[in-house]
Amino acid sequence: MKSGWQFLILIIVTCWAPAFATDKLALPSQKPIGNLEVVALFENAMPTGVTVSASGRKFVNFPRWGDAVDFTVAEVVGGKTVAYPNAEINRQDLQSVKDHLLSVQSVVVDAKDRLWIVDTGAPKMGPVIAGAPKLVCVDLKTNKVVQTILLPDNVAHKNSYLNDVRFDLSRSKAGMAFITDSSSVGPNGIIVVDLASGESWRKLNDHNSVRPVAGFLPIIEGTPLLMESANGEKESIRVGSDGIAISADGKQLFYCPLSSRKLYSVSVDALCNRAISDNDVADTVCEVVSKGASDGLESDASGCIYATDYEHNAIHRLWLSGKRETVVCDPRALWPDTLSLAGDGYLYFIANQLHRQARFHGGVDKRQKPYVLFRVKVDSKPVLLR
Repeated sequence: MKSGWQFLILIIVTCWAPAFATDKLALPSQKPIGNLEVVALFENAMPTGVTVSASGRKFVNFPRWGDAVDFTVAEVVGGKTVAYPNAEINRQDLQSVKDHLLSVQSVVVDAKDRLWIVDTGAPKMGPVIAGAPKLVCVDLKTNKVVQTILLPDNVAHKNSYLNDVRFDLSRSKAGMAFITDSSSVGPNGIIVVDLASGESWRKLNDHNSVRPVAGFLPIIEGTPLLMESANGEKESIRVGSDGIAISADGKQLFYCPLSSRKLYSVSVDALCNRAISDNDVADTVCEVVSKGASDGLESDASGCIYATDYEHNAIHRLWLSGKRETVVCDPRALWPDTLSLAGDGYLYFIANQLHRQARFHGGVDKRQKPYVLFRVKVDSKPVLLR
């Protein structure tokens, strides 16, 4: 048990530790505006994603990275996780990959209050299994799957890693989805999906803005974070486009590589236009701000962007004018991952200690359960494009 002064030092070090990197670091700017509330604890598999429905139902996912995962998508009911939409679809069946969820990286409720599930099709973060990468829609009124969109191998490559997704339901006949490909071994990019036709395509493929920054070195809990094998060999973390958010007016898509401290935007019109070249799409890319090293992004109806800061156990709220404030800076927020802004004015996020995984510590798993679903009151409304 830490004494009061030891705990104070821990907070100062956690929130203000210097980092040595090739790009500018954004530090927490002032006293955090919110207080953390624990929503749920997870004693078994490690979660990555969270989303909240209009009625307040909460959903999380557990990718099959190596932990024992009974179900890769769950609803949080009474503080406990229940397989969602049912146990059968969550069964890892390699003989029927279209009809089963292999390894889900994110879950998002759209503006029509439907749950969308991103199945990477890549258990243990390995090569993508043919026919497995998909976007699955569940009707929350019936708890039934109503649409499954398979992503072909020219869109979800063998070395792709589908990460997070955002929606604009006002586009095309039924809306458009935008998915980040954060692969650490293949080209990164943004995947665009027409929800009516089921057609999909890649944009910004291997563009500089979606790639990890060369030599990126995050400092977490006072220690440089590197991939470390059992024999002691170390290498930098190379994870591309990961966090994603859409502007309140639907005109800009914001995104960031995990191995970077920069926030970028690109024209949604350009992404949705299959006829224009990647070079033309790239001409609409803007470097918005240096914001800290982020995993998850979120946006609100007033035009602000929320960004996690996994080096400082923090979450920041950013204005495009350059103003920023710290929403959370708390030693319990160990690797804040996905963000979800709900209609109740709370920002929900997963803290999953990703940086303590065995792959960063020579095969030694340093995670300490439970993992946590937190929320913090921000009194903002989510972006609902419909």
